[in-house]
Amino acid sequence: MESATGTVGGWWLFAVPMLAKQGRSSLAEAYTNLNGVVILVVLGVISACALLVCWARPGGPAWGSLKGKLTIPGPRGYPVIGSLMEMGGLAHRRLAELAVIHKATSLMALSFGETRVVIASEPETAREILQSSAFADRPLKQSAQQLLFGRAIGFAPYGDYWRSLRRIAANHLFAPRRIVAHEKARLAEVEGMLDAIERDVKATGWVQVRQHLQRASLNNIMSSVFGRRYDFASGSEEADQLGAMVREGFELLGAFNWADHLPVLKCFDAQNIHQRCAALVPRVCAFVQKIIDEHRERREAHAGESYETDFVDVLLGLSGDEKLADEDMIAVLWEMIFRGTDTTAILTEWIMAELVLNPHIQLRVQAELDAVFGKSSTISSFESALSRLPYLQAVIKETLRLHPPGPLLSWARLSTQDVCVAGHTIPAGTTAMVNMYAITHDPKVWSNPEVFSPERFLPSEGGQDVDVRGNDLRLAPFGAGRRVCPGRALGLATVQLWVAQLLINFEWTAAPSTSVDLTEILKLSSEMVNPLQTVATRRRPMCESS
Repeated sequence: MESATGTVGGWWLFAVPMLAKQGRSSLAEAYTNLNGVVILVVLGVISACALLVCWARPGGPAWGSLKGKLTIPGPRGYPVIGSLMEMGGLAHRRLAELAVIHKATSLMALSFGETRVVIASEPETAREILQSSAFADRPLKQSAQQLLFGRAIGFAPYGDYWRSLRRIAANHLFAPRRIVAHEKARLAEVEGMLDAIERDVKATGWVQVRQHLQRASLNNIMSSVFGRRYDFASGSEEADQLGAMVREGFELLGAFNWADHLPVLKCFDAQNIHQRCAALVPRVCAFVQKIIDEHRERREAHAGESYETDFVDVLLGLSGDEKLADEDMIAVLWEMIFRGTDTTAILTEWIMAELVLNPHIQLRVQAELDAVFGKSSTISSFESALSRLPYLQAVIKETLRLHPPGPLLSWARLSTQDVCVAGHTIPAGTTAMVNMYAITHDPKVWSNPEVFSPERFLPSEGGQDVDVRGNDLRLAPFGAGRRVCPGRALGLATVQLWVAQLLINFEWTAAPSTSVDLTEILKLSSEMVNPLQTVATRRRPMCESS
């Protein structure tokens, strides 16, 4: 499909030669000549008409600039900006509505300024996109590029470098044996979180769980990747610094930047994204480089000795084609911190919110946990016990369905060649998104989709045992295909353990004079607008807790 954009803009190329024929010495003088003014007005009208013709086509102005018949339905949006106005805090819901309105749930075309976009809202089309080699790349946002992610797993172009990073992460950080080996550290972290929650309840009568989940998330990933953890009870300047950098990065990467789609806006930086990224990156580089240097010094001091290693040691030990420069290590390690910190906390908060709202479901999960682990307030060999906890797993799956953390699968795909999807030709350079929210709330896919019902995932009660790891596109919260989230197994293992421990040790009810508010907002992930406030009443006496 050829672009006709040059045809529209090309009219202005005739203006200067024609004006020069008037014998004027400057463009300013030409404007004073009546013929010159007429020519400019005519050309302006022609260009405006051409823009309107582009805008009038299905999908809006970015699609209108393509020659040939467009067969994909979709909204036109507004001239020039297309459907940019739809990308607010509830974009996933609005895009799902638009797909229904335009009878485009299979595939919908729309324009974000100059960016051509297609959105799939059905499992079959989602599978075509996510598992196609033509969509192996991701569009690189301005913020992602500035924040170093262009050299990390999330945004690196598909190729040898990306495959090498993926292989390193799969073998040394997210391997099943590594996840099992790290269980003791996850248990220690959750026990510290339980103590902090109880202190808050004793002090105020209630607890806001989000901050405790976020701190535990940070320590969890720092322990696995960097071999260190923080004592938040005593205070840690480094932890506060890191937490602030992660929050700033989340805001910047989660912001919908108009300049990504209207390049003329980049020089204005109206949303202050470029300036904030420029201020954050040196802090990130200094922080991560310091940790790399500390590990390098330790390796030199203990050469030939055996000691417990972490992911930084793994990266420093690479050789040959796999060896990474320090700047690439910084990008990879920063992404590990960034992606592994808030996601598990956000999902766990959604789970606990639903369990507070549905006390009968909470009681059933607790009964299942009591049957497996007895009266102890601690858990051992949790991974091996998962097969005996089907209802706990069903609750987590139902939360992922009703509140998918990445309802638009967070980071889109980019077509690297012309490709056929759902019978339509998608030109190279098109951004493709999957609206997982639309799929998980589709009554044609799920019965009573707005009802929280874990039983739908229990075969023993007429439900289905759906695989959430990317094999079943009815529920693929971690994506699918080449770009599926590499840390999905670790993330699920962490959430399962946390929820189990929270429910074994406490009963959860809403805080006094408050109600659980499930209002959501889409940032980088879909999170609760108002953090969950609860009362946690201990189910196990303190003396039974180790």
